[in-house]
Amino acid sequence: MSRETRLKLRGREGLLLAASLLIALVIWFLSNLSQIFSGVVSVPVLAECNIPGHSNVSAGTALVQARCRTTGFRLLREGRRERSKQVRVHFERADMHHLDGDRFYIAGSAKNSYSEQFFGDEVQVESFVTDTLFFRFPAENHKRVPVQLSGDVSYRDQFMASGTLRLVPDSVTVYGEQARLDLVDQVSTAPLFLEDVHESQQGTVRLRRVKGVRLSDEIVSYELPVSRYVEVRSSLPVKVEGVPAGRSLQVYPSQAEVVLHCEFPVGRDPFESLVLAIDYKDFVSSISGRCIPRVRQLPAGVLDYRVVPEIFDCIETD
Repeated sequence: MSRETRLKLRGREGLLLAASLLIALVIWFLSNLSQIFSGVVSVPVLAECNIPGHSNVSAGTALVQARCRTTGFRLLREGRRERSKQVRVHFERADMHHLDGDRFYIAGSAKNSYSEQFFGDEVQVESFVTDTLFFRFPAENHKRVPVQLSGDVSYRDQFMASGTLRLVPDSVTVYGEQARLDLVDQVSTAPLFLEDVHESQQGTVRLRRVKGVRLSDEIVSYELPVSRYVEVRSSLPVKVEGVPAGRSLQVYPSQAEVVLHCEFPVGRDPFESLVLAIDYKDFVSSISGRCIPRVRQLPAGVLDYRVVPEIFDCIETD
């Protein structure tokens, strides 16, 4: 074998040895990075919070530091995130305390529930190095406006609402330039259509966006109590109340049909204590002498009622 051939063989053996050593080093490195380590991780946090009268995003970040246990891969990743990217975290309003002016803070154990948002999953926080996080939420122009439900409800036969439809919240805070706020008097929901309703309803509905402004809430809850009803009718005399001494008030017609919608099943006679009357003050304040009677002592379980006819002629005599 020539000297040149031997040199080539030795060169190849050297390359193979170097490659083997490099592969072994990579395997050793990766194996070590897969082990669990403990180290301090720092993350710049941009806060989101729904604070009435203030921006919903903090002006600037707060640095969160904690000693964490995780794999070497994760520690390297968290280290790169610390240098390159802030973390946006939504805080519950109850956890965000007011310091003064536009400054707010998160302190103590309140931070624990946000550990995963701070550092990601598969990271175990051993202890926080940072005790209190301070944020500034600039004040914004704002006003409170009511929420208007959009849509319609249709009921199955012999079912109806046993109370008013309730929205929670029933008003929201609107933020934006004052000129735009002046144009907003209410906020509407997306159309809500409930059909063949025969039991109480509850759920959520989104609010319609208003161009150029921000809303404190995007979704509201609704509750609609519904009951089965029975319709009952009776003819009652129309009484008069509050007539001064020496005066008399005649009502025409003197009888009226009262129609009640009562919750099913009906207990005792709902007309037993019911009184239909016209107040003398209503007659005095009327221009034509025509009055609408009032129902007194309406019993529990009556969902609504109507009187036929609706309006009565009244004549005063000495």
